[in-house]
Amino acid sequence: MVKILETPRDAMQGIKKFIPTKAKAKYLNTLLKVGFDSLDFGSFVSPKAIPQLSDSSEVIELLHVDSKTEIVATIGNYKGAKRAFMHDKIDTVAYPFSISETFLQKNINSNFEKGKQTINDILELCSQKNKNLKLYIAMAFGNPYGDMWNIDILTEWVYTITKLGVNDIVLADTTGDGSIKNISNSYSALGKEFPNIDFGVHLHTHSRNWHDKVNAAYSNGCRSFDSVIGGLGGCPMSGKALMGNLNTFDLIDFLEENNEEIRINKNILEKARLESSFIFPL
Repeated sequence: MVKILETPRDAMQGIKKFIPTKAKAKYLNTLLKVGFDSLDFGSFVSPKAIPQLSDSSEVIELLHVDSKTEIVATIGNYKGAKRAFMHDKIDTVAYPFSISETFLQKNINSNFEKGKQTINDILELCSQKNKNLKLYIAMAFGNPYGDMWNIDILTEWVYTITKLGVNDIVLADTTGDGSIKNISNSYSALGKEFPNIDFGVHLHTHSRNWHDKVNAAYSNGCRSFDSVIGGLGGCPMSGKALMGNLNTFDLIDFLEENNEEIRINKNILEKARLESSFIFPL
């Protein structure tokens, strides 16, 4: 069974014109009715870094959540996790670690040692609050910043992270530089080394190559995908142009081609697509 994490947060964060709080909440409430496994609704990071999501505390209180969809908030540090867990509606915090120390500095002003300590601290907080940590590994399939990358490095970092107590891991192609070969080999190797972990994937990709990248992950055991209606988004802290996310409708087409059961309400999904046109610029 394939899981879909819809991440409008990733699409919104790169939009400069501020989207009104009530408009965000209205759109997110429609997404909650679709039946996605998870919804990354917003973030608790510095408003100077991501002004668009500075109202996440207000937005979460306007959401009509239920037990069917996991509510995820992205955070950049322990302070962000504490702010997120002030809201009972949030089930999980997503922390963007990276096996590129250069990108850790660019993205969340951190480094390897500080990042590991932050993971420890967040895990302890999650235990206290009965919440979850979803750990993203940025630059999982390659590195455009000149840092060393190979599958052995990726594997060693996963060993380190799992020893800390993390069991929910998403591999991220943050700048879209991951090759089909690297994606395939990464999931193949990690699937053998860590058979009890269902590694997800977060792809920043172009319309011309999304299919091959999704297939590379899927064919090697990945069954959890992040996506965005409309395919907008990307990381504004990468220093590179925002190339976009995997489009939810493309993902659904791919899954249906592979005879996967899709547990969503397609009528409401179409309604969400219409509403998204009022949220996201063309």
